[in-house]
Amino acid sequence: MRLYIETRVRADLDELWTRTQDPAEHRRWDLRFTEIRHLPHTGSGSRHFRYATRVLPFLTLAGTGVSAGEKERPDGTRTSALRFSCPHPLSLLADGSGYWRYVPDGDGVRFLTGYDYRPRWGAVGVLADRLVLRPLMGWATAWSFDRLRIWLEHGVTPERARRNWLTGLTLRAAVITAAGTVLALRPVALLGSAGAFLSPLLLMAAIAAALLVPPPARTPAARRCLRTPPDPVRPPRLLRTLETPR
Repeated sequence: MRLYIETRVRADLDELWTRTQDPAEHRRWDLRFTEIRHLPHTGSGSRHFRYATRVLPFLTLAGTGVSAGEKERPDGTRTSALRFSCPHPLSLLADGSGYWRYVPDGDGVRFLTGYDYRPRWGAVGVLADRLVLRPLMGWATAWSFDRLRIWLEHGVTPERARRNWLTGLTLRAAVITAAGTVLALRPVALLGSAGAFLSPLLLMAAIAAALLVPPPARTPAARRCLRTPPDPVRPPRLLRTLETPR
């Protein structure tokens, strides 16, 4: 699995399971999807679903998937696995697979995912995936995991958490724009010798703070999630039982 994201959630395992396995709850916190719904049950142990992502106001990419979960395991952990595919020719992501693991850990749960996918469009697609899509998918997954954690730990709804993030992003952009504009206007010439040294340093410090200071505790941030597995990871055996949807 090429992408790995992990967070630790101080919440009840059953509540975390519900927020991640119920499609109506899942789509509220996961930035990668605008729609997730189960398809009619086939009678097997797996469930088929439809998902969609609105890329642009006039472009929605939809696909199908199949998932299965193990809610009761001898070691107390839980696992969910899925395979998915998107037939839309404009989707760089063709098909893939992944898993979620729920590992009880003291007063919380280690919630982690590993997934990979196959890009289309040949060599051009491979390059576009490496430079754009894969970093974006990793960031979106980590940001979504932190939004889920904030929902469970602090009771901040995903919708409110998104507004918090947009507000913070706007404020940071305003600080960077204002400070950068003043620097571009050569404040040394405007302020004279007294401000020649101090003003540029303060403006650069403001830009650095806007870029580097962590967001408030109730605002999602991808940087809070682990992006490299602490130990070698292997996909669950459950994943091998699932067929790739067409």
